[in-house]
Amino acid sequence: MKILFQGDSITDAGRNREDYHDLGSGYPLYAAKFIREENPDTDFEFINLGISGNQTIDLVNRLQSDFIDIQPDLVSIHIGVNDTWHRADNRAWLGNDVFEANYRKVLTEIKEKTNAKILMIEQFLLPVPDKEYFRADLNGKIDVERKLAREFADYYIPLDGLLAQACVGQSCYHWSEDGVHPNANGSEFIGRLYADAFKKIIAK
Repeated sequence: MKILFQGDSITDAGRNREDYHDLGSGYPLYAAKFIREENPDTDFEFINLGISGNQTIDLVNRLQSDFIDIQPDLVSIHIGVNDTWHRADNRAWLGNDVFEANYRKVLTEIKEKTNAKILMIEQFLLPVPDKEYFRADLNGKIDVERKLAREFADYYIPLDGLLAQACVGQSCYHWSEDGVHPNANGSEFIGRLYADAFKKIIAK
């Protein structure tokens, strides 16, 4: 079974770009570990093609080579925070209609040109003071993701909400130093959610 991780730096997590089987140090590493442990009789191929700094338009631009040509059995997508972050200094926010069109293009092509199951992982922002103003843009884009998930996803991980819950009674810095990039604790947390989602997708 071929599982493809796609996204930005949160997925990339320092992987070796010369070897797409290198999963980096982030949630793909933990997800693969948990999935293998729980399915010892299944032969898995895990591929990480997350690229640090990517936005939704970058996924559109590499649809053929990094999605369709791979022909995965399951593709997960975690994308979106850079669509906000890269425009945050001057608040020149990307329109939600453009964000939706980009993301919709990716999901449509996957549906039409592969047989892959789709796992969408919601973008998130932990409550760190220096990035609180991102919410002015980010919340609307999370709403777009949830709308698209209802249309396209085989499973959706509402990660922004789940991490908000995890920050009650536990400092947000336990999960991430900057509110965006998970540390080992955050990566393991997401990896476990991923493995649980995998079980539910397979059970369908």
